[in-house]
Amino acid sequence: MESINALVNSVNGLVWGPPMLVAILGTGLFLMLFLRFMPLARIGTGFALMWRGRRRGDAESGEISPFEALMTCLAATVGTGNIAGVATAIFLGGPGALFWMWCTALVGMATKYAEVVLAVHYREKDDRGEHVGGPMYAIKNGLGAKWIWLGTAFAVFGGFAGFGIGNMVQVNSMAHALQTTFNVPLWVTGVSSMVLVGLVILGGIQRIGKVAAALVPFMCLAYIAAAIVVLAVNFSAIPGAFDLIFTHAFSPIAATGGFAGAAVMAAIRFGVARGIFSNEAGLGTAGIAQAAGTTHSSVQSGMIGMLGTFIDTIIICSLTGLAIICSGVWTSGASGAALSAAAFESAMPGFGGAILTLALVIFAFTTILGWSYFGEKCWEFLVGTKSILPFRIIWVLAVPFGAIAQLDFAWLLADTLNGLMAIPNLLALILLSPVVVKLTREYFARPTQ
Repeated sequence: MESINALVNSVNGLVWGPPMLVAILGTGLFLMLFLRFMPLARIGTGFALMWRGRRRGDAESGEISPFEALMTCLAATVGTGNIAGVATAIFLGGPGALFWMWCTALVGMATKYAEVVLAVHYREKDDRGEHVGGPMYAIKNGLGAKWIWLGTAFAVFGGFAGFGIGNMVQVNSMAHALQTTFNVPLWVTGVSSMVLVGLVILGGIQRIGKVAAALVPFMCLAYIAAAIVVLAVNFSAIPGAFDLIFTHAFSPIAATGGFAGAAVMAAIRFGVARGIFSNEAGLGTAGIAQAAGTTHSSVQSGMIGMLGTFIDTIIICSLTGLAIICSGVWTSGASGAALSAAAFESAMPGFGGAILTLALVIFAFTTILGWSYFGEKCWEFLVGTKSILPFRIIWVLAVPFGAIAQLDFAWLLADTLNGLMAIPNLLALILLSPVVVKLTREYFARPTQ
């Protein structure tokens, strides 16, 4: 077992090493330049389309509304990465890591836009009449039969990665947070989560979309409000926090308090890695959910889909990072969710930590729902619709196991598979980028746009 662990560890180091981070950032920058910065220029248009997309359109063009599709994507991405991931980036890379998270998100908007455009453009209907899409279908229908092995590789990586990063790791975080803060036994969290997850995902994408549309806006707005309270309490420290962020994005930071110090490379590496972990730009998952949305325009879907990266990282991760830096707890030596909890507790003594725990629980729960759909569509691509019900049952049964198990190896393996998903997706994005640009130019060439 030790040799297997060592092997996976070494593969993980390669998968999430500098070459992969450069590939993800480079692809995003390439697409942003190729699209002439359209994703940044059209953020307002994206929000307007999202607002109009609250109602389900033509039933023949999708199963859920564009708004529900975006909320399903956010359900999967707004999770422990926004709380524990940001804190870990700052703990390992210093305040400068937040700057590199921003850079990752800004170019990641172009990546996410392209992923969704291709997913919707090349989507197809399965034998149940439901729309399916994502990198595997974009590869199959866009690059042709000789590339189908690449789509198969993506589906295999995603089909297995979901059980770790989108299921057991999430419920494990929920269970330990509830045990630490409220003394809830691990098995109670596991069983109750299993029941709730089962009630939702056995109803398919329509039920997932409805629950996501109800929970995600509420949880995001509530968390943003709580983070703003922390910033308001530490208002005088905000200018100094920005100075730390921009200064140490380009210069090393010395050890101070319980902080061990960090080189610039650490700020870049952990800022980029945790940014990708949080918003999943480059991993290809967003297109899977957006392909189920009611739409007749892949470009409109893309502009809605790219908002997931903006909301997830530019808004929510930024507020977490600023709360940690402004409160001064980043030098305490704590890491992960405990560091974020210390920031909230310092501003709201007695209940700040409890608020963060509840946020973590809701974030993790919705991640389980969103990733269940991603995993389901990966297995459907590999095996067909006959895999859907068995997958849903196995997914639900894995939840309580994740709550009580020791998941160090499962986390490492899932993290590795999650990173491997980026390889076929990034290759497809580059090869199919002319299609993205062509569709975009045709859309904006219309007189009404």
